[in-house]
This record gives sequence, C-alpha cells and structure tokens, in this order.
Amino acid sequence: MAAVQDIFGTMVFSDEVMRSRLPAETYAAVLRTMKGGRRLQPDTAEVVASAMRDWALENGATHFTHWFQPMTGVTAEKHDSFIKPDGHGGVLMEFSGKELIHGEPDASSFPSGGLRATFEARGYTAWDPTSYAFIRDGVLYIPTAFCSYGGEALDQKTPLLRSMEALSKQAVRVLKLFGHTDVKTVLPMVGAEQEYFLVERDMYERRADLIYTGRTLFGARPPKGQEMDDHYFGTVKPRVAAFMRDINDELWRLGVCAKTEHNEAAPAQHELACVYNTANIAADHNQLVMDVMQKAAKRHGLVCLLHEKPFAGVNGSGKHNNWSMQTDTGINVFDPGETPGENAQFLLFLCAVIKAADDYQDVLRVSVARAGNDHRLGAAEAPPAIISMFLGDELTEILAAIESDTPVGQKEKTLFKVGVHALPPFPKDTTDRNRTSPFAYTGAKFEFRMPGSSASISSCNIALNTSVAEELRQFADELEEAEDFNAALHALIRRVVHEHSRVIFNGNGYDPGWVEEAARRGLHNLKSTPEALPHITDRANVELFTRHGVFSISELRARQEVFQEEYCKLVTIEGKTALTMARREILPAVSGFIRSLAESAQAQRAIMPERRPRYECSTLSYLTQLMDAAYSLCGELEDALVAAEGIKDLTDKSFHLHDRVLPVMGALRAACDDMETVTADDAWPIPTYGELLYGVK
Repeated sequence: MAAVQDIFGTMVFSDEVMRSRLPAETYAAVLRTMKGGRRLQPDTAEVVASAMRDWALENGATHFTHWFQPMTGVTAEKHDSFIKPDGHGGVLMEFSGKELIHGEPDASSFPSGGLRATFEARGYTAWDPTSYAFIRDGVLYIPTAFCSYGGEALDQKTPLLRSMEALSKQAVRVLKLFGHTDVKTVLPMVGAEQEYFLVERDMYERRADLIYTGRTLFGARPPKGQEMDDHYFGTVKPRVAAFMRDINDELWRLGVCAKTEHNEAAPAQHELACVYNTANIAADHNQLVMDVMQKAAKRHGLVCLLHEKPFAGVNGSGKHNNWSMQTDTGINVFDPGETPGENAQFLLFLCAVIKAADDYQDVLRVSVARAGNDHRLGAAEAPPAIISMFLGDELTEILAAIESDTPVGQKEKTLFKVGVHALPPFPKDTTDRNRTSPFAYTGAKFEFRMPGSSASISSCNIALNTSVAEELRQFADELEEAEDFNAALHALIRRVVHEHSRVIFNGNGYDPGWVEEAARRGLHNLKSTPEALPHITDRANVELFTRHGVFSISELRARQEVFQEEYCKLVTIEGKTALTMARREILPAVSGFIRSLAESAQAQRAIMPERRPRYECSTLSYLTQLMDAAYSLCGELEDALVAAEGIKDLTDKSFHLHDRVLPVMGALRAACDDMETVTADDAWPIPTYGELLYGVK
C-alpha cells in the first residue's frame, strides 16, 4: 500500500491543483467564490472548466457527472462523456464552462412533494464551487445543488448551503460586538461518525428482509449478543481489517480524512469517523463514505448494512454529528478557554445553542425522523426521542451561578491518576461523556447523537445552523441597541439560562423517570416519525426557515409530503416482506418440520406402542399453536395493509401504518421467532442471528 501522504487527495481537483493549473486571477476569483460566496463569472468558469478537463483526462477520466443529493436519501448521477465528434470521423475531448456550472437532469422521477408535476420534467443541477470535484472510477464528479425549473430546492445541499450563510451572517454580527471586526465568515464545522454492520454476502442473499428493507424482520436472539462487551474496541478480524484498508485507500485518494476505525458494541458492528470539515463538504464526504463502504464490501464477499436497526436486541447504528463553529480567522466560538465562567463570548454562543435546543426541539427531532430511526431511538446505545442537552458538571454549575447572580467559582483542573507509577498523570476533562444524551457538549463542540446511520447529515445540520442563527439574530438585535453592552450582555445570558435551563439534563436518559421529568418540564416526546413530521409546518418553524431564507413555505410543505410518503412506502414494503416471508418460507418450513416430528413419533410408537415420545409430542403441540397464531396474524397483517392502501391522507396513513401495521408485524415476528427456537437448524429456512452476527471470520 502506498504511503498515505503520497496518495491523499490525488483524485481531487483541490486547492493545490487549482493553484498550480489556474491563472492567478482565475484562482483568486475561485477563492472569493469559495470563501466569500461571490458569484463565478462565465468567462472565469470557462477557464476553470478547461483546467478541470485537462486534469481529469490526465487522471484517466472519460466522463463527467453532476453529483447531487435528491430527497431520496442517496446520491444521484448521470454520466456524460467528454467526447464530441470532430466532423472527420474522430472525436474531440471537450468540457465547457456551461457544462461545469449547470446541467439539466430529468426531475420528474425524483421526490418533489408537489413542487413539480410528473409531466414537468425539467430540473437543474448547479455546481457547488465550495466543494471540490473528484475522480472516481474514471468519472469526474462535480458536486452540485439540484433545483426545480422554478428555483425550488429539490435536494439536501441547497438548503444546507443556505443555512450556512444564515448562520455566518448572524454569528458575524455577534462577534463584531466583541471586537472581532476582522471576521468575515463563520463556518459550521462537522465531523461525522458512521456506524455500520458487515455480514456475509451469501447469508444476506438468503434473507428477503435484508434485501428489501435493510433490516431483519424475523430472528430470535442468539445465546450471546453484546452482553459480554467483548466486541467493543476489540481486535479487528482479518477480513474486516482488509475491508477497512480498502475503504481507507479509496477515501484518502478522494480527499476524505477517514481518521478513526474500530469495532462497535454489537457483534459485526463497526465505526468510521472523519476529521472535521465545513458542513457542506462533511456532508458530501459522508455520502461518499457510505457509498464506498457498500461497494467495497461486495469486493470482499460482504454486505455493509447501514440501516439504523438491522438486528433487534443489539446496538443500533447511528451517525454522531459533531458540530462546532469556526471563524475565518481560526476562532472556535465554543472553545471555553481556561476560564469559561469569565469568557462572555463563549457563554453567549453557548446560550444561543441552549435556547435553540429548547425553542426548536421539534425541528431537531424532525431532522432525524425516519422509519428506521424509530426502531433505534431509546434502544441500546441510542438516545431517547426527547431533546435534551448534556453540559457536564462544570458548565452546569457556572450557568447556575449566573442564574442566581452569585460569583462564578472556577475549578482547577485536577490530575487524573491511574495508579501506575510508570504512567504520567494527565488533566482530567471536567465535561465527562453521556452516551444517553441526544445533544451533548463534549469540549469545544456539540455531539448530536440522534441522526440515523443511513441518513444524510445535511438534514440535522440544516436544523442546527438555522435554529442557532435565529437565536444569534435575536441576541444581535438586542445587544446592538444596548447603551451599556456589558450590562445588557450579562442580563441576556442570565435571562436565557433562567428561561431555557429546562432543556439541560445531565442524568441517565434511559431512566424511565426521565420521561416523567421531561413531561413536567414541558419538553416534547415525539416518539415516532408520524408524530414528528407534522411539526415541519408549525407556524413557528415556518417563520424560522422563511425568515432566514433556508426554506420557503412551499419547500417545507413539499418536504413534509416527501418524508411522510417515504415513511408510508417503507413500512408498507416491510409489511409486505414480512407477510411473504412468513407465508412462503417460515410457515412451510415449520410445517415440514412438524411432519418430520409426527413421523418420528409414529415410528417410535410402532416399535414401542406404549411409549409417548415426550420431545416430539410437546414440540408438536407448541409449534402447532404458534403456527396457528402466526397464520392468523398473517391475515390480520394483510387486512391492515389493504386498509392502508385506501387511506389517501398521508398523515392519517402514516399513523395507521405505525399504530396498526407495525404492532401486527411485531406480533407475527414474536410467533415466528418462538418457532425458530424449537425448530431444527437444518429445517429453518433463513440464516439465523447467530450466523449473521458471527459469520464473518
């Protein structure tokens, strides 16, 4: 394997490549576009396109594509070759500025939520010059936004870029009040942690539920799950290590700073984390990470599962979104310094996040609301659906002192002594960690732990950026008018702490008592996607997004429709898959096993007429009862699915699927899982949890 420093970013049209290939004035214009949001002029785009084409051809590319992120949850691409007939039987290799800047893919087949009629096919992709182009498999990928003929956002990137501009605008206003007149831009910085499962491909191909839905709809728990805690951070198996080396090699060539990899808590579960980058580039990189993982797994005879809960009873897979804000002068506004209690700038930005988390709990919850994530939230290693913030003892005590208007005591950092003389003591972090908190301050950043593993991180970062931008706008409006800045600042921080501390919770989010406590505090508990999605168009949320130009009211309504329709489709597919597997695989297999038991019992009686075969008879009775129950539940499930087809209103349909279809699926699963526990291995028709979770050697 080549040295990392020799291959890193070799397939990226990076800043270094542009600096070496573009004229100085063109390079400066591109930088102004990337850093300051300036529009790139057509003549400049022509120069960039020419240099990009030459570089791509030199690196083996034959095609280019506008790579975009529609509201399907995955990326989309249409490949066009560089060739153009020369009129003499040959070809020229061309790529114009117009082709670089925008394309016109068919928009009719992508979710639009009514923004586009089916017969109105035109859509536009627009180059995002803030995210670097790259080459993959002989294709030049150009990161782009995707919008309708009327200019409405049909993707995840466009509103993310809008939210970044909104956050920067308001943060710059606040920083100027603290004397930072040199700050021109404030960027949200994101580091995403990606969890995933690896299973054997041949076993995957024998599971219709994994193929169609990404999760197991049936499966009894094996004798051993994750209770021994021996997989977490354990030794990586050789095949998994080879897979990790493979994805690292490809990601590094694509300029993705894949940094940390390890075994996660559940058997067959792993994690990959990337170094911080601007939110839009981090979102692009995370989409690349998921795609590279899935394609690399196939080369190793494996399948990478990105569903939030592919296996019941063990750890689900999330995507922890580490979020901070950094100025173009290098200041992290969430760095408390040595004396956070005396750092008014830090405290004000901290208060903006606290207030945003409280005022817009439903916005944050909606940003992670998906069918798969409903199975994960509140389960093993995942936070509950209630939005709360963990700040740690030190910050909580500082805020309490501010609220009570008493002197802020400053703790000295204690040394953490490990009890081994050969190991040096080191400063103890006063923030600790809380794995049950959905939104935790973890030292100069916040970790939003609610996003599901298959989701785009754009959605949650749009919510974070916009909600915090709104609070900073309010702060700036108030402080800019103040006659005494310091007095107004102190009063503002104190008021925010007093009015919004209900969202701060440093305890155990899994404690049943927290649900009751959260209700007393007036916090939302939107347990399911059908409960959460209608809040997209609540008046306060419409005002939030429209005020900052992140979404129009029509774009918000479209997203609500798209996500509700997605939920309904996914649950319907799951219901139909469960029905098919039960009727065509599980029940026939168990029936065959029952027949073999009956034949065995009859054979024993033929030899010993007075004998009553206890194993065969008791198992026959147990399985027969379970089969009857499962058969009846199949009928109930079919009726519930048929009823769902007749419901036109998406909100009503989503609640019907959640309240009627999913419970019947759960009951059917319970009956089938019980049958699995007493059916012979060679008679059970699908790979078991034990085989799937421990199959990769």
